Amino acid sequence: MQKAKMLTLFAVVILTWGSTWLAMKFALVSMPPIFATGLRFLSAAPLLLWLLKITRSSLLFPPGHRIFQFCVFLFCYCLPFTLVLYGEQYVDASSAAIIFAVLPVAVLLISIVVLNAPVSLLQLMGSMLALLSLFCLLREEARMSLSNNWKGSLAVVLAVFIHAFMYVQCKKRSCQVSLSTFNALPCLAAGLILTLIGVIVEKPLIENITWLSFASIIYLGIVAGVFGILCYFSLQKRISTFSTSLVFICFPVIAVLLECLVMDSVFSPTSWIMLAAMLSGVFFSLIPVEKRKSVSTSQQQWN
Repeated sequence: MQKAKMLTLFAVVILTWGSTWLAMKFALVSMPPIFATGLRFLSAAPLLLWLLKITRSSLLFPPGHRIFQFCVFLFCYCLPFTLVLYGEQYVDASSAAIIFAVLPVAVLLISIVVLNAPVSLLQLMGSMLALLSLFCLLREEARMSLSNNWKGSLAVVLAVFIHAFMYVQCKKRSCQVSLSTFNALPCLAAGLILTLIGVIVEKPLIENITWLSFASIIYLGIVAGVFGILCYFSLQKRISTFSTSLVFICFPVIAVLLECLVMDSVFSPTSWIMLAAMLSGVFFSLIPVEKRKSVSTSQQQWN
């Protein structure tokens, strides 16, 4: 029974995260990126505030961490999510998902610099393989699409490193707050401010917003934004960090398959080979230094 629960949670997480990128593409059909990002957070905020209430968690971070709460609002919500939606105007949903899969590599590299974290040769080689394969894959996809999508790719890459930097800062500051406290107020504030900025700057035509875009925003905010994250952290409590991180190996594959199925796009054999190489590199970068010899033990939880 415990195995079935873990496998179900794992499947839900990779399916949710894998479908997020296509939902973003659908949201952009009739909404500009800043406005769409704001509505996404506004749809998630009421549920997060409700979770805050039923768990009796604090709305604010503890004293001494409240400036960092503002940083969470700006660098965990406003900037990276807007950059991702901006980037998806120029790149395929699958390409955005593939770029985001190198988040563990970005976390590792920033941890080395900021935390002086120990690192193994295997992790470094895996990181190099992942980044090199990603570069080659993006070049191949740009060649296949016959368009200049580097602007979008760079926006998503920047979002990845912003997320990674904030993750490392959380570890450095030992910011121990509940999941609802960490997300509720920053999500609400980002939703209000980005929606307002979007209305003023992008001037969206409300009457032109399609039901597909609206449904995609609700899906992104509630299903992917709240339910998906809750499932991920629930999974993390039941299995090792290494096993949980295997989500980053799986969800890009789901994203590619969904895009091929729904959008009738083509992912070339060369791109599949490069993706396999990139995900192999991410896998090697995930193996902790002190647990490298016990990977098989960690994976036995799935057997």
